[in-house]
Amino acid sequence: MLQQLLNSSRNSKKAFFLLFDAVILPFCCWLSFALRYDDWTAKDFVHWPAYLLAPVIAIPIFIKLGLYRAIIRYIGYKAQWTVVKAITLSLLIWVVVTYLLGLDQSTPRSVIFIFWFIAIFAIGGSRMLARWIVLHQFPGGEQKAKKESERVLIYGAGSAGRQLATALYHSKEFSALAYIDDDLKLSGLDVNGVRVYPSSEIELLIERFDIDSVLLAIPSASRQANKKIVDSLSTYHVKVLTLPGLSDIAGGKVSVSDVREVDISDLLGRDEVEPNQSLLDACIKQKAVMVTGAGGSIGSELCRQILKQSPKRLVLFEQSEFALYSIEREIKSSFDSIDSIEVVTVLGSVTDQEHLEKVMMQFNVDTVYHAAAYKHVPLVEGNNIAGLRNNVLGTWRCAEAAIASKVENFVLISTDKAVRPTNVMGASKRLAELVLQGLSEREGDSIRFTMVRFGNVLGSSGSVIPLFKEQIKQGGPVTVTDPDITRYFMTIPEAASLVIQAGSMGASGEVFVLDMGEPVKIYNLAKQMINLTGLSVRSAQNPSGDIEIVFTGLRDGEKLYEELLIGDDVVRTDHSMIMRAQEVKLPWDELVEVLNRLSLAIDCYDHAVIRDILLANVNGYNPQHEIRDLMYIEPVKSA
Repeated sequence: MLQQLLNSSRNSKKAFFLLFDAVILPFCCWLSFALRYDDWTAKDFVHWPAYLLAPVIAIPIFIKLGLYRAIIRYIGYKAQWTVVKAITLSLLIWVVVTYLLGLDQSTPRSVIFIFWFIAIFAIGGSRMLARWIVLHQFPGGEQKAKKESERVLIYGAGSAGRQLATALYHSKEFSALAYIDDDLKLSGLDVNGVRVYPSSEIELLIERFDIDSVLLAIPSASRQANKKIVDSLSTYHVKVLTLPGLSDIAGGKVSVSDVREVDISDLLGRDEVEPNQSLLDACIKQKAVMVTGAGGSIGSELCRQILKQSPKRLVLFEQSEFALYSIEREIKSSFDSIDSIEVVTVLGSVTDQEHLEKVMMQFNVDTVYHAAAYKHVPLVEGNNIAGLRNNVLGTWRCAEAAIASKVENFVLISTDKAVRPTNVMGASKRLAELVLQGLSEREGDSIRFTMVRFGNVLGSSGSVIPLFKEQIKQGGPVTVTDPDITRYFMTIPEAASLVIQAGSMGASGEVFVLDMGEPVKIYNLAKQMINLTGLSVRSAQNPSGDIEIVFTGLRDGEKLYEELLIGDDVVRTDHSMIMRAQEVKLPWDELVEVLNRLSLAIDCYDHAVIRDILLANVNGYNPQHEIRDLMYIEPVKSA
């Protein structure tokens, strides 16, 4: 019968509770007299008109206050508060009516309080009992869904953790079984019916409750604090979930939709350093700004952050039609203030100097951020003609166009791979730096050229992190080139912000290096990403693990370790995250001859000459093999 009732329509359930209340309220009224007089005959039921008045008065009030609209399985504190208000109001009216009808002559005042208490217990208790039956007694109902949901520990019993536990209570996806908190004062307490345990008992709780996931509910914690917690969880083979930062949680309220998997960038990125607003504004505010490679990972983030600094105009220059369309659409849909800023989209190549000049002059460009580059090491190694043409000659043509157009500031996005490169990509970026250093010497103060050098950014095209995610999703193996390979990492927003600030510092021709923190061993990164998904690494020591890590050997042009400085001569700046490098330069008269020879060798596909030029002019260049394209073309002699 109960199963039939649960499967019945909403109106049938409402009718059931209305009928129940109509029966139970007279009984509650009779019981209050019986308890008061300690006589279960209650004076031979002489107060029966008052018993019948109780449901007649109360039920319309219950309907009005929405007591029958509550869904039983989701009933909570608000619904119970509605019960208290409805019964209190009903009882007050009941007292007035019995007085007016002369039925209160033998009604002690204590009966009123007894009736109030019993009615709350009966009406409210019936709802809670029904809720318990729905959730716990019928397979196939909500309890079954709960059993099939992820069993989670909530790490953090603060405000966010408590809000999350409440949200999870009604969730079919997760079932919160306990809190973990480092505050020992909270240990042993129950928060919303969920027990708080110290972090030292995590392993015991994971085994006891058969935990699937640990949910980090400490959005105010620093990245270092989160990393420490995640590292401590890595041996338990549980999935780690988290909440975004407080600034990303709408209205400060936590919901189930805020729960997401921990991204490795949450752990590798450093805690944010407050940017210097004057440096952000210097080359952007109320100026016409142009970004080359605007659709790339760095270029697109530069566009986002430039728009926040209120430029007069933003010119998006991009070779890829789809990338340009994507960033334009994102900008127009994401920025409320876009109507006050002129956004211009231009298709073109940075090797086309005439086109660049026309664009810069037409839109009176004040500042150029040159992010257009081919940067994937193995791809450029196998396509070095295209790489050198784009990265070196493209930078030269773009810089000459800026000079001709009287641009005030030109900022080159460089790379740590430009330091003692073992690949063509790194060598091309170091040559691009030399181009700007030489032009700076030639032009003097008419334009300010700045170069900003940094390492890998998390999530950029060519980054190992998207590759590892895909490999883990497919069940492995995860491929790492060498067990000892290390890389510097920085988040894209942090890198873009620091590029803008560094581009506003110092004199023309200076190379700035971003503080990348400590290098990360890629093998450890792969293990951590596997552990974050609740899986384990399969190895000789753990043959029953889930995913194997396979070493494939260094690819063409790859180094085990990256560096940020060619020499040891570095100067700190006023910004804690930006350093100034003192690098060797080539005089422009000497460099222009090198560039002309390189341009001719590129046009003739003369790989031998290209190799000689790079060896002679890029400090520390140490190629691992002969320079050639994958599609080798017999060179035409370049004289």
